[in-house]
Amino acid sequence: MKKVLTLLAPLAVSATLFAEEGAPAARQQSMWHTFMMIGIALVFFYMILWRPEQKRRKKMQQQRSSMKKGDRVTAMGIVGTLDRVEKETVILKMVDGSKIEVMTGAISEVKPAAEAKASEGAQAESAS
Repeated sequence: MKKVLTLLAPLAVSATLFAEEGAPAARQQSMWHTFMMIGIALVFFYMILWRPEQKRRKKMQQQRSSMKKGDRVTAMGIVGTLDRVEKETVILKMVDGSKIEVMTGAISEVKPAAEAKASEGAQAESAS
C-alpha cells in the first residue's frame, strides 16, 4: 500500500499545481515536485541497480574466499582445477596438466570439488 501511495504522490502534487492560483505557491510546489521526482529516481536506482549488484559482489567474494585445492574454477572463460591458492592469485591446473596463474578477481565461478566430481560422473554416464 505504501508503494502505491509513494508512486501516486507525484501525480497528486502535479494535480494541485494546476488547481491553485498564485505564482509563489506554484513555484514552491513545483520545487517540491522536482525534489520528489529526484528522490523517486534515487530510490529506483538503489533498488533496481545498486542493491542487487552489492549482493552479487558479496556472494562472489564469499565464493572466492572459500576456495580450496581441487575446486573447479572458471576464470575469464578458462576452466581448470584449483591447484594452489596464493595471496592475490591462484594456480589452475589445466586438462593437459599445464598450470597457469590467474588473478583471484578474474574468477567468475567456483564449483566445490565434490560437486564437480558429481557433475563429471553424470556427464560420463550420459555419454556411454
